[in-house]
Amino acid sequence: MIKFNLLLLFILNFLFFSCGSNNSNKKSDFSLKIIDNKSEFKLNQSLDASIINSKNKTIDSVAFYFGNEYLKSSNNGDFNLELQNVLLGNQKLTAIVYSEESTDTLSKNLKILNTQAPKVYTYEIVNTFPHDIASYTQGLEFHGDTLYESIGQYGSSKLRKLVLESGEVLKEIKLDDQYFAEGLTILDDKLFLLTWQEGEGFIYNLDTFKKTGTFGYNQSKEGWGLCNNGDKIFKSDGTEKIWILDPETLAEQSYIQPTHHKSISTKLNELEWVDGKIYANTYQKDGVAIINPENGAIEGLINFSGLRDQVTQHDKLDVLNGIAYNPDTNKLYVTGKNWDKIFEVKIIEK
Repeated sequence: MIKFNLLLLFILNFLFFSCGSNNSNKKSDFSLKIIDNKSEFKLNQSLDASIINSKNKTIDSVAFYFGNEYLKSSNNGDFNLELQNVLLGNQKLTAIVYSEESTDTLSKNLKILNTQAPKVYTYEIVNTFPHDIASYTQGLEFHGDTLYESIGQYGSSKLRKLVLESGEVLKEIKLDDQYFAEGLTILDDKLFLLTWQEGEGFIYNLDTFKKTGTFGYNQSKEGWGLCNNGDKIFKSDGTEKIWILDPETLAEQSYIQPTHHKSISTKLNELEWVDGKIYANTYQKDGVAIINPENGAIEGLINFSGLRDQVTQHDKLDVLNGIAYNPDTNKLYVTGKNWDKIFEVKIIEK
């Protein structure tokens, strides 16, 4: 009987989250109050909330959720949460109130910011290598010592395999003109490539560049950047979200929101997995964010100001874009759209 009741509670909660409260057509007799009416918190702060019972109805229990994660149940409607191991960004606190044979679903929108400001880094140029000045770089990634690059623009989108030291193109394919190539990543000898606004990604054989499959974006509208940690694939879409994809189905399972101590970041573009962190450049900016993939905290910012001045100046010269990390050598490389150089850089804390 206990197992049956727990199963029934789970099913009811699922239905409430999917369809809303069974009291959705009338005003609730309850309200969810956060102490001091706060809606913005910092990581490691305490969140205190309570259920206001204006008509003194008998409450059987209250189930609290943070996002889609069940937290606890309360008999009196009081709630406390230490914001330690939680996701940052825009979140929702939900309370399901069970009372006198009725159920009410209440919620509050919250913003959870990081406690500390990001560390600030600068760079030192260690080496330079040739790069095709006509390459509108979107994705850049190593597999062994070989460099893979995706090149954007409608009618000019390409996928390349390169020799870093010489810039020699070992293999290249052109995408159909209706596609704008975006970020790429390599996992299990498969190359995954995004398109921008076409709602579709491509899967290629790493050696032959033969297309072996496609995948849809499901919940996001655009494709920007990709990286992986050897298990999961991370995808940016230009919004505040970095999606976490199932490596088998490429379905968008969940997401993190890159957040520092003041706000939530958007327009994060090219992604790279670097020693347990996600490196992401902000589109049209000279900065690269260092992101904790567990909760979305932006722990560092690399200022690449001045790097664009080191390449040949021309009419089509565009922004910083392209981050590649070679885990075999622990070396980091960056370039930009229509830059004629790839830079090996050393990151230095200011």
